[in-house]
Amino acid sequence: MSQSVVSASAQGATFLILLQVGSRALTFAVNQLLLRFLSPEQLGASAQLELFSISVLYFARESLRVAVQRQTHGTQAVVNLSYLAVFFGIPLIYGLALLWLSSEIPNVPHFVDALSVYCLATFIELLTEPAFSAVQQKLLYKIRASAESTATILRCFGTCGSAILASKYGVNVGVLPFAVGQLGYALVLLAVYTYRMWPVAQKESFSLLPKQIRPTRDMPVVLNHFPIPLLRITGSLSLQSALKYILTQGDSLLITRLVSLTDQGAFALASNYGGLIARMLFQPIEESSRNLFAKLCADTEPTPVTRSAEQTQNLTKASRILKMVLRIYTLISLVAAILGPKVAPLLLSIVAGSKWANTSASDVLATYCRYIPFLAINGVTEAFVAAVATNRQLYSQSLFMGLFFACFAGSAWYFISHLAWGASGVIAANSVNMGLRIIYNMWFIQRFFKERDVSFSVFDCLPSNPVLLSAQFYPWAMQFRPRPDWLLRYGVFGELASLGVVGASWAFVMLFFEEKFLLECWHTLRPSPEKKDS
Repeated sequence: MSQSVVSASAQGATFLILLQVGSRALTFAVNQLLLRFLSPEQLGASAQLELFSISVLYFARESLRVAVQRQTHGTQAVVNLSYLAVFFGIPLIYGLALLWLSSEIPNVPHFVDALSVYCLATFIELLTEPAFSAVQQKLLYKIRASAESTATILRCFGTCGSAILASKYGVNVGVLPFAVGQLGYALVLLAVYTYRMWPVAQKESFSLLPKQIRPTRDMPVVLNHFPIPLLRITGSLSLQSALKYILTQGDSLLITRLVSLTDQGAFALASNYGGLIARMLFQPIEESSRNLFAKLCADTEPTPVTRSAEQTQNLTKASRILKMVLRIYTLISLVAAILGPKVAPLLLSIVAGSKWANTSASDVLATYCRYIPFLAINGVTEAFVAAVATNRQLYSQSLFMGLFFACFAGSAWYFISHLAWGASGVIAANSVNMGLRIIYNMWFIQRFFKERDVSFSVFDCLPSNPVLLSAQFYPWAMQFRPRPDWLLRYGVFGELASLGVVGASWAFVMLFFEEKFLLECWHTLRPSPEKKDS
């Protein structure tokens, strides 16, 4: 059973990574076209609209999503619970829209109209939550990939097409193209999920609509629809989700209040480019890992005597997979943090043009590259904690996250007000926040496995070969090498080619010394041939 779950999760992560790579590549290409029609002010206003949608969706469904991943007693209970996201989402949409309108409205055309369209799009997206939860429960990652990829394509065409048409006819539509694209995304997402999941629901005898479920001794229910254990977990996660939202979106909130709309646009551009690795690679692995760890470590007792042999095997497998992921993350993120600050501004000057390269976006993007390792390691360690922690442990974590938020707010105030780092100061404060969260997560993980007599060490997550460890300094040192005259004649492209050679040589060293480890990862995580996704 455990190997099939690992294989399905690995295959799901692969699908989600390919989905993210494809959708982000398309979005990236569309954004390059949109940059020719947008000003920094319009991009800053669009970031505020996106923050509105993210806020509603996060508070309405985040704690529910984490809770339903712990459900092992049937898909119908998951579907029923998911409708609470729709129920909570309606007042959230109304309340946050009033909050957005009561604050200073950006001076761009049709902002209020665009916000109204975002309200409708966000409600429609919440209607997809029951089908999404069933997909996650059944590990049907192909269905999710097809729904999200199709919706992303329609969003890109809607946004880009409306902006080009408006420019062609000389109409200033402001930020309405982003609203059109978001509405198209939500409608297509709902249509594809419903079309693909309805036959699955009929075949496996559950309904995508709310349906009464029979209570059991292990799963009592309330109102004949909602499992009480999952409701308790959801309640425990709600406070944590609120704190996590502030910690995750705190940079966007600070940027909205502390800097000009032009600088908000520069920050939005830099964070979009800087977050490509996080969204394309780290986020899919984090989602799949959370699902995997919840299934491998479900209901395991600290005392080995009360555990079955299969549970012990699952715990050992969870420890090994977590160490593998963290070690791979370390290899990837270190070189991103070392070479990225030099490469990113050069790429920005090529893809976005001088209008954007001359803003603070270059410095912010360079700072964001150093933030990537914190994003990566925190994502997967927090996924493990969310998957296995008890209600009491989740409450304790929430208290610590409140303390971390205070450190984040204090750091941001110091970096922005005293050091005048601007948007880069927000990213530096986020690094402080993420660092503290990583320390807590690693402490929790080590204690979790130690109580269950399973081996886990932080040092196992680092590159083991001394030569490879010392090679981490090679890309950093090569940035200060003297440039020959022939290289300077090629300008930005010559510098990028030179840095590409440095990165390629480092990659060769990594592959040479980590060959055994990478082969082990492949044999452990490769999809099982007898397990095919639907």
